[in-house]
Amino acid sequence: MRRGRGRGRGRADMLFVIVLFVAAKSSSPQEFKEAPEFYNAPECSWMKEKESLECSEEAVQVAMTLDTAYIRGSMAAILSVLQHSSCPQNIFFHLVCSSNASLLRATISNTFPYLKFNLYTFDDSHVSGLISTSIRSALDCPLNYARSYLPNLLPMCVRRVVYLDSDLILVDDIAKLAQTPLGDHAVLAAPQYCNANFTSYFTPTFWSTPSLSLTFAHRRTTPCYFNTGVMVIHLSRWRRRDYTAEIEAWMELQKRIRIYHLGSLPPFLLVFAGRIASVDHRWNQHGLGGDNFRGLCRDLHPGPVSLLHWSGKGKPWARLDSNRPCPLDALWAPYDLLQTPFSTFDS
Repeated sequence: MRRGRGRGRGRADMLFVIVLFVAAKSSSPQEFKEAPEFYNAPECSWMKEKESLECSEEAVQVAMTLDTAYIRGSMAAILSVLQHSSCPQNIFFHLVCSSNASLLRATISNTFPYLKFNLYTFDDSHVSGLISTSIRSALDCPLNYARSYLPNLLPMCVRRVVYLDSDLILVDDIAKLAQTPLGDHAVLAAPQYCNANFTSYFTPTFWSTPSLSLTFAHRRTTPCYFNTGVMVIHLSRWRRRDYTAEIEAWMELQKRIRIYHLGSLPPFLLVFAGRIASVDHRWNQHGLGGDNFRGLCRDLHPGPVSLLHWSGKGKPWARLDSNRPCPLDALWAPYDLLQTPFSTFDS
């Protein structure tokens, strides 16, 4: 049994709620080792009852997308959050699945038997008719768009969430990320990358049509690329403005006139780029899933690291299993709870 490190800064009574989206398409889920239980540091307050955690004004919700191909990554991500949290017993998981709910409930319960969580269902039909084919078939999965429906899926009492992808691990206390200030108006916060080629996410048709290209003209700041795999979202503000409908409107336009290239990211950029609060880059060391073909493994960006994100085609568990890992995949391996030669976590 492990103990929370108790070294996190910020409010000791911060509660953590993690929302995990699960889309199961297999009747035989993978078997995982039981994870160790982690305990609160002495300075943590603790709400024992599940109901107290679920809607507490002190709670932080974190959303994660997942299908059966990613459940191994999600288990590692959950473990990393618990291991590095100062108050792990204050974490509550909202699990949202599109099928096989009973199987997934059993998988979560058997791997994390002490976990407090609820399970909800996401209906793929909400977006299946809105999705346009992208350059990567993996990006066309309806679950990739579920993050746009968080305000509708979560109880109204949940006011703020931290969204995390499933192909990442934290090596720092999630309280620091959860406490990101959103100011008086921002709906979300994320690490921004203003040196990226922002224009490349949209087609020549978009940029040559003034009524479309002027979308970004009156934003508070210069629109910059941000990765939607790590976001702090103010759900109450989102609900008041109904940003889900705004995202859907851009997706409907995309069906008629091709205005962007990549899956669920461009609608987020169209609605939020230039309107978000900034998060330190340490909280999304992304792109680690770059292919290792001909040695094209990615390295870390300069600076400190709090979160490692294997965004891209290459996932660390797949590369480890194929005996063709990239060097940084060794940082993911200790959190692997599947019984494999690479799952080194001692339970």
